[in-house]
Amino acid sequence: MVSVVMLGASGAVGGAALRTLKAMPQVARVTLLSRRATGLAGAKVTEQVVDPGDAARYAAHLAGHEAAICTLGVGEPSKASRAEFTRVDHDMPLAFGQACHDAGVAHFGLLAAVGSDSGSRIFYARSKGQLEDGLRGMGFARLSLFHPSMILTPQNRYGASQALMLAVWPWLTPLLAGRLRKYRGIRVEDLGAAMARDVLRGGAGVQVLEWDAITALAAE
Repeated sequence: MVSVVMLGASGAVGGAALRTLKAMPQVARVTLLSRRATGLAGAKVTEQVVDPGDAARYAAHLAGHEAAICTLGVGEPSKASRAEFTRVDHDMPLAFGQACHDAGVAHFGLLAAVGSDSGSRIFYARSKGQLEDGLRGMGFARLSLFHPSMILTPQNRYGASQALMLAVWPWLTPLLAGRLRKYRGIRVEDLGAAMARDVLRGGAGVQVLEWDAITALAAE
């Protein structure tokens, strides 16, 4: 039996992961850390309203969990300032990771992005890569870094640009072969299911999961 703590469950990917976790008999309990009450608490799910930017205040809620899932991030990065993006997509997940490690959480799963690279000239990819480097340095027994490309949601949540991408990307997917397979779009439900099912896998060390690994895990 596994106990899981989550940061970011109110988002699309986090919500999908939570739905899968709730249906898994091997998951004993799920603790949600939320900025505000979401109404997601229920059978085997408890919610703690916390400040995600103050890890010291929520650290007491982390003990006794074997795994952590972090899907926290700004909804539309292109419309966030660099300072806000860094605070939400880098600083908060990094602090959450450190607090989880200090509390004895063995496995940490992170929603990152394809192309994450601390040496990238692209701010978004560089920030994600710097976060991953920080988590790697903490020495988790197991660290799962999920690298999706376009996340396909049932609804358009962010306006015309997302509507265009959601319409076009499924048609592009069959054309993305070979080294380009990692850029294939993935349904949000499949991504969330993969992150949830990953908590039951064995192994140790760092694993980067791209399109093939994510879709295979979602299908289990």
